[in-house]
Amino acid sequence: MELLNTILSWLMKKRIGQLEYFMQYPHDIQQEQFTRLIRTAKDTEWGRKYDYASIKSVDAFRERVPISTYEDLFPHIDRMIKGEQNVLWPTDIKWFAKSSGTTNARSKFIPVSAESLEDCHFQGGKDLITLYAHNNPDTKFFLGKGLSIGGSLQPNTDSTDSYFGDVSAVVMKNLPIWAQFIRTPSLEIALMDKWEEKIEKMAQATLQENVTSILGVPTWTVVLMRRILEITGKSSILEVWPNLELFAHGAVSFTPYRELFRTLIPSDKMNYVEIYNASEGFFGLQDRAGADDMLLMLDYGVFYEFIPLEETEQEHPRTLTLDQVEPDKNYALVISTNGGLWRYMIGDTVKFTSVKPYRIRVSGRTKHFINAFGEEVIVENAETAITRACEVTGAVINDYTAAPLYMGNGSRGGHEWIIEFEKEPTTLLQFTEALDQTLREINSDYDAKRYQDIALQMPVVHHAPEGTFYNWLKKRGKLGGQHKVPRLSNNREYIDDILGMLEEMKPTK
Repeated sequence: MELLNTILSWLMKKRIGQLEYFMQYPHDIQQEQFTRLIRTAKDTEWGRKYDYASIKSVDAFRERVPISTYEDLFPHIDRMIKGEQNVLWPTDIKWFAKSSGTTNARSKFIPVSAESLEDCHFQGGKDLITLYAHNNPDTKFFLGKGLSIGGSLQPNTDSTDSYFGDVSAVVMKNLPIWAQFIRTPSLEIALMDKWEEKIEKMAQATLQENVTSILGVPTWTVVLMRRILEITGKSSILEVWPNLELFAHGAVSFTPYRELFRTLIPSDKMNYVEIYNASEGFFGLQDRAGADDMLLMLDYGVFYEFIPLEETEQEHPRTLTLDQVEPDKNYALVISTNGGLWRYMIGDTVKFTSVKPYRIRVSGRTKHFINAFGEEVIVENAETAITRACEVTGAVINDYTAAPLYMGNGSRGGHEWIIEFEKEPTTLLQFTEALDQTLREINSDYDAKRYQDIALQMPVVHHAPEGTFYNWLKKRGKLGGQHKVPRLSNNREYIDDILGMLEEMKPTK
């Protein structure tokens, strides 16, 4: 293991120079990615349809090729699922990343090419380790194993020799031998589809391992750690894995979970690194210790465009290239990738914290917001307000969701929140007031609607029993993997379902 540590550390130092180069020449790098994508796909069915062979500039590409949603691309992807090739991308597609589909009931199947695996997903993982080792030269990361909490895979019944599953499972299944050697648990356990049995087996299988790092979604990592503490009777994960030093997290904001992790892993030496890895690709990586933003990764076979948030509902919204974006503005992310997604609107919104180099925060989802009364509350607002309310009241939360409370029969509108606390606030009223006050301070539209309770009343906050969101996801068949609780919704579909479930759980008199 010491030899592997030395070899990998040496190899990764070479990558630092490349990262510094793309930070210095970002527009040149993005132009190279664009040109390579267009040339590679010119003889695909899609490339012939839009005459990629004659496209010589980004402007021509934007004029000729429409912005696509999943629904737009689905007829092409569906044919690929059934075995057709050279539709959106020239190399054979044998893997499909199945997304959780939290914004609608239908799952999405994202094509994963050999190029997107190697040059995007794998490179993102290698860069995570590279930058972590660079920032922590005394790391013992390689002396132990990395615990990966992934999803599951299953054969594609519509075509032989192809599979679909969570992107984490697709990546895990295709990892090179050296990477398999330094991870735990075994693939047999890691790719199980029965989530509760899988958590039990993961806990039992990793108890005796020297785990130095964890990669996973915060929600499900907490579930695993709690089970391990139950089995061992320990009060801290560090009593089980004393050399644990890194948690790399993505999929949801870590802000509401930070205090909870500090109780489970009580060490100032523990490092937390945010990554932006989605079914569609690996896009961002926290490159500085203690930062709250991520470096936008520019040489992974992805060409980026950005729609100003206020224009996302327009029929033909304008897009900006990297050289046109500004800090502190919200943009909907549009990508063209080496997996055959073309001008694809991924559904995430980002905000640039810096343009030299380009660093971002994920600020929310294009469909996850509350704007029933013109208040335009986005996920970033909610995370900030929740964090502040926890600080004021000493609370620690597990999960939450919020939705509009509609006007009716003379009553004003408002927002209704369901929050599951790990540690209860001093009082729920104080928590609610802090939540409301912070939203008013950071969102002028919300503040205007709250003025003298004219349009919006004080939020209604429900204190949910332990296990509420776990049980709700279980009821919906969405345990594990990248499934997550929708933070905000502009309708009451989710919140009414949860409230109905809680009502059914009440004991009858």
